Amino acid sequence: MIDPFSQASFSSDDTLHAEALGRHLQHLRQLRGWSLSRLASDAGVAKSNLSRLEQGNGNPTLDTLWRLASCLEVPFGTLIKPVTTALDDQGVQVQLIDQGDSQPAVDVYWMRLDPDVYRLSEAHPAGVHETVTVISGRLTTGPEHESHTLGPGQSVTFAADRPHLYASDNQATSATLTIVYHPPETSR
Repeated sequence: MIDPFSQASFSSDDTLHAEALGRHLQHLRQLRGWSLSRLASDAGVAKSNLSRLEQGNGNPTLDTLWRLASCLEVPFGTLIKPVTTALDDQGVQVQLIDQGDSQPAVDVYWMRLDPDVYRLSEAHPAGVHETVTVISGRLTTGPEHESHTLGPGQSVTFAADRPHLYASDNQATSATLTIVYHPPETSR
């Protein structure tokens, strides 16, 4: 099992946000009538770690949160909505800005990378597309062997249902990240 608590942290007000996320995660799981064991197994997370997370005693990685959201079949933003500050995972900070309420589901995030960060993100559910627009700095992003290097004001859209990367050079980088959740049968 993956240890989902090894690297990430909430950027401020840790206890309140961890507790809110834990209660919300438990609520989403219980709405589906799922046991803790089922969600832990489906997400590849140790049951004890998931229990700690639901109790507000953990700092999951962004990839772990994505796996939980995918297993629960909710947009990432729906899972992290109670967290009102940036999530921080190994030099990458992500904060939900807004979430649409129609179909397809759309989330918009602010993202910041510290200098010299290379992050390979796990594949998201089928049909998910990301559009990244750089605000400052330089960012290399997209599927690993089809990535694009962008400067301020430049954007790229790519299928995020396969592993993809975010990499900054020797300066901090900020960007907006728009995620569109197309159902697999209507994905482009």
